[in-house]
Amino acid sequence: MDLLRYQGIERQKEPAVPSVIVIGGGISGLAAARALNDASFKVILLESRQRLGGRIHTDYTFGCPVDMGASWLHGVCNENPLAPLICSLGLKLYRTSGDNSVLYDHDLESYTLFDMDGRKVPQEMVVAVGDVFKRILKETEKVRDGHSKDMSVHQAISIVLERHPELRQEGLAYEVMQWYICRMEAWFAADADMISLKCWDQEHVLLGGHGLMVKGYDPIIKELAKDIDVRLNHRVTKISQEYNKVVVDIEDGMSLVADAALVTVPLGVLKGNLIQFEPKLPEWKVAAISEIGVGNENKIALLFDRVFWPNVELLGIVAPTSYSCGYFLNLHKATGNPVLVYMAAGRFADDLEKFSDEYAANFVMLQLKKMFPDASDPVQYLVSHWGTDRDSLGCYSYDPVGMAGDLYQKLKAPFGNLFFGGEAVSEEHSGSVHGAYASGIMAARNCESHLLQRLGNFKRRLH
Repeated sequence: MDLLRYQGIERQKEPAVPSVIVIGGGISGLAAARALNDASFKVILLESRQRLGGRIHTDYTFGCPVDMGASWLHGVCNENPLAPLICSLGLKLYRTSGDNSVLYDHDLESYTLFDMDGRKVPQEMVVAVGDVFKRILKETEKVRDGHSKDMSVHQAISIVLERHPELRQEGLAYEVMQWYICRMEAWFAADADMISLKCWDQEHVLLGGHGLMVKGYDPIIKELAKDIDVRLNHRVTKISQEYNKVVVDIEDGMSLVADAALVTVPLGVLKGNLIQFEPKLPEWKVAAISEIGVGNENKIALLFDRVFWPNVELLGIVAPTSYSCGYFLNLHKATGNPVLVYMAAGRFADDLEKFSDEYAANFVMLQLKKMFPDASDPVQYLVSHWGTDRDSLGCYSYDPVGMAGDLYQKLKAPFGNLFFGGEAVSEEHSGSVHGAYASGIMAARNCESHLLQRLGNFKRRLH
């Protein structure tokens, strides 16, 4: 017999510690797990890959850090949610642009452009065409204001050039214009005929310009993962809500039960219906998943035994179409390592994934050797496959033509005991690392508030 009850004293039952399963080990899931763990919740983080980071992937194959996924901090300022963590870890950034860079990761002065035959484009032409492109984009605002129905940025540019034939470019200048469009497409990881005119310039870009993480993003991933119960190689196949609990089924047949779950898998995975939900997600949630766009951008990193290229941040290739344009990021200038990273976005990124890694590396080397006939062959190379990787199925989200304005809120909204994070739910900072990080923190707070209200307060651990 319970002695306290026998003596007439009612035992105070301590509320159980709330439990949460975080699905997805990218920076959003790690931020959420970190916040819930610090709030004394019982947290398990499930990651389908054999590594953490998700679409952040710092590769050390070359003997130095190379980010094959996210590379930049967009908004080098104290207002950036990642600023305290970056400062506490003493991580260095290499700034590649000033405050006025909305569409590009680099300032104009850091470019050297070449044509398809390897001839250098005069810098005066690069500057002049860049100014014309800015005027064209400014004129697209008038096109947007004059049309109630949304259209693509590509269509709007065509209308502007019909209205203002003096802005048309010919010959080499036309190819430089295509390169600027290529760089714009890289910002969204989608082609210009897919990007919404209504939304393309509505993103809130933090001040401070853009900065490369010199040591890569891996130190941040490692810091966030400290003391978290991480389960790698745990691919989630089904999430069920039963009797105020969440049951998460793993591919190997195991199941885990918790009071709530926080879903931070990439939008491409949700679009691919790789996770079954029971009950099924409501139509408004399914519509958000379906209608928000997911772009693709891939990298081909090349390690050399010597530096044979100029000391600029970006080497560009101009061409008759934006699809055929390209550019190399010079990591040697930023990190001191003899590495060039070729970047491809949109349909071109999709097409590159159809070929072998060897073919992709040879393809970009052909372009490099036209620019620099004395170029040496790479010692090693790395190729990303974000579009076909079943754990991502794309790179990051963008606003396609005709997208409704409330879809981000619907994607972010909880459904029962399920909460959602990730870069795609960050309405003002989608596609960015800090947006993904902040969305994880916010989802964790919403989950915490929900569970405390439902389960009552509990005794928190002392830290």
